[in-house]
Amino acid sequence: MTRIEQALLASALAIATSAYAAPTTLRASHQFPGGRGDVRDEMVQIVAREAKAANVDLEIQVYPGASLFKPNEQWNALVNGQLDISSFPLDYASGKQRAFGATLMPALVRSHERAQRLNSSPFMKDIKTQIDKAGVVVLADAWLAGAIASKRTCIRKPDDIKGQKVRSAGPTFAAMWQAAGASIVSIPSNEVYNALQTGVADATDTSSGSFVSFRIYEQVKCLTAPGDNALWFMYEPVLMSKKTFNRLNKNQQDVLLQAGKKSQQFFADKAKGLDDEMVKVFKDHNVEVVTMTPQEYDQWVKVAEKSSYAEFAKEVPNGKKLIDEALSVK
Repeated sequence: MTRIEQALLASALAIATSAYAAPTTLRASHQFPGGRGDVRDEMVQIVAREAKAANVDLEIQVYPGASLFKPNEQWNALVNGQLDISSFPLDYASGKQRAFGATLMPALVRSHERAQRLNSSPFMKDIKTQIDKAGVVVLADAWLAGAIASKRTCIRKPDDIKGQKVRSAGPTFAAMWQAAGASIVSIPSNEVYNALQTGVADATDTSSGSFVSFRIYEQVKCLTAPGDNALWFMYEPVLMSKKTFNRLNKNQQDVLLQAGKKSQQFFADKAKGLDDEMVKVFKDHNVEVVTMTPQEYDQWVKVAEKSSYAEFAKEVPNGKKLIDEALSVK
């Protein structure tokens, strides 16, 4: 072998070794602001940091602010393996998997303590079975409380929402607001600010975290906070494409599952604080803040039973079973 041939062989081996040693880079997408302390962004960033720190040749590039995929495109992208990791309201995929609508259903959760109990319930076992069958892995559970706010008036009881144009996070809440006399505006949470500013919407429901990170306090007159009677709770996990997960080696898979547990615990510690922060920020910006009494909450439950619950039970296979399983968690 000539010196030139030896040099070429050494170069080829170096390139091959370098390529072999290059870490696997995954892409994570979400719609929330990056670098502003949004808890959903931080959950994904925790997974990314833990993956890199584990030295298993795995890196995760995070694309916040809907910069890689639009909010409603992320589920299909995960299923198809075009996207590796994401965090979004599972209800966004309810058009593909109708059962997911149960994870953003009026009055099914009511408190953060109950949300934690739901995670290990038959209700969530059934939901996660559907997620798994679709080709997606749950890395971390998260239940966010939410609220409703209006430019016009405080919304405590069903009569208060009559005639208002309401942006709703999902079809189950939309059905309840509509049954109470509102009209519905369908847009993702990252477009709510402009909708309120331009008069496309009078009111919105969304998570406590989004109310702060999207600066909704600049556009509304009154906020109905979760308090002890939270009508609004939403399941917003960190999800991963099973196609991507199955391509990784066992060490890399274990690191991601452990990172997911750490991310989930981080969120559980922060969940109630998100509500408190929202109330403080809105009050600091001179927005009136109210909560529902148990009696007002019960009025909304009656509206939900005749609209959201009834439609879900009728249209979704095992829909009534899912609602009953969630309501049976004490």
